[in-house]
Amino acid sequence: MSSTTTPVAVHPIADLTTHLLHALEQVSGAPAWSMTATEQATVITDLARARAGLEELSLRVLAAADRNDVASTTAATSTTAWLAHATVTAPGAAHANVKLAQALDEGFETTRVALAAGMIDVAQARVIVRAVQALPVDAVTSEPGLPARAEAHLLDLARTHDAKKLRLLVRHLHAVLDPDDADHRLGRALEAEEERAARRTSLELRDNGDGTCTATARIPTLHAVMLTKMLEAILNPRRHATGDHPGGSESMPSPMVSRPERLGHAFCELLERFPTDRLPTTGGVSATVVITLDHDTLISGLGTARLDTGEPISASLARRLVCEAGIIPAVTRRLVDGTSVVLDMGQERRLHTTHMRIALGLQQGGCTAEGCDRPPGWCHAHHDLPYSRGGATSLANGRLLCGHHHRRAHSTTHHQTRLPHGKIRFIRRT
Repeated sequence: MSSTTTPVAVHPIADLTTHLLHALEQVSGAPAWSMTATEQATVITDLARARAGLEELSLRVLAAADRNDVASTTAATSTTAWLAHATVTAPGAAHANVKLAQALDEGFETTRVALAAGMIDVAQARVIVRAVQALPVDAVTSEPGLPARAEAHLLDLARTHDAKKLRLLVRHLHAVLDPDDADHRLGRALEAEEERAARRTSLELRDNGDGTCTATARIPTLHAVMLTKMLEAILNPRRHATGDHPGGSESMPSPMVSRPERLGHAFCELLERFPTDRLPTTGGVSATVVITLDHDTLISGLGTARLDTGEPISASLARRLVCEAGIIPAVTRRLVDGTSVVLDMGQERRLHTTHMRIALGLQQGGCTAEGCDRPPGWCHAHHDLPYSRGGATSLANGRLLCGHHHRRAHSTTHHQTRLPHGKIRFIRRT
């Protein structure tokens, strides 16, 4: 007596994943550098399409698993909780994937097909789904075909716009679908959005204990645009390439300075240069930082100074700030009995005026450090005889230095020699 074993049919999707994993193992060690440039370009674009198709397949299976209550197999509280644990995914991302899977399964067939074909990526699919779901209820009620029109329009835009740009174009979706009422709807939507943004605005500063603070901010889009324009004005085309920023690394090669770092340095310069007379007063005086430093420290540039809030800074930084930024110096001297007396309170209005800076630019043509070609617009006005030593804020005592050389002028790492033609030479101390 003989028996035959009937092979168990394997679902084509399960079979695909088995073969796919095996195929990936086969090429895991294949060197990509040995491909031709044409092959590399073709493979990259093909893989992008394949990735989109796999994302759609994964979401399709996830939607089916959600309907089959896959969470019950491990007593998880929800499909999201099961997915987060099974795939080691952050709960927020897992929740977003479940919601997208449900949406593609229930009413966004056209978007699902486009994703499966690699015509869009999963980020674009999310934008499309959220935009259509956010259509006004009254508009959808009055025109049942509106969601389908909106989906088709956004899919058409997705052919030439990535997810970020597509998200911006969503704001104008109603203008395309209903031009007559679009402006009023958009105005109301923006007003509500701006009110929410105002309520959610926040700023937190945390001292890291290493000379830096971490700032976490959430501000309205308007103010983010304003801040960005201010920072871009400071970040002129070539300035960052030479390290012309306050507090930055003096030896960092320009290719290593990322845009976030450059923006951070520009933000610091913005704070240093903001006119304090534009701020409200507190305790009878403007919101101005006061630096307290010993007279001998001021003269030598060696040692430390202290902000009026208690934080210590180097004497060289204090001297630079006293020369250039909106800082009031309080010069003290320690007496024999150990007490300190204030010798002088510097005047806040010590910066060169606009007309003085123009005149210096005409006279000097730019940075006066030997070998430097930075134009006047990229320079700071420096006191030849330091302001900290009684130097006057005048044309005769003024000198243009770019940010890089201005820091050198107040640093203890270099000394200066004035040359006959008016330039100054910086020489590293040994």
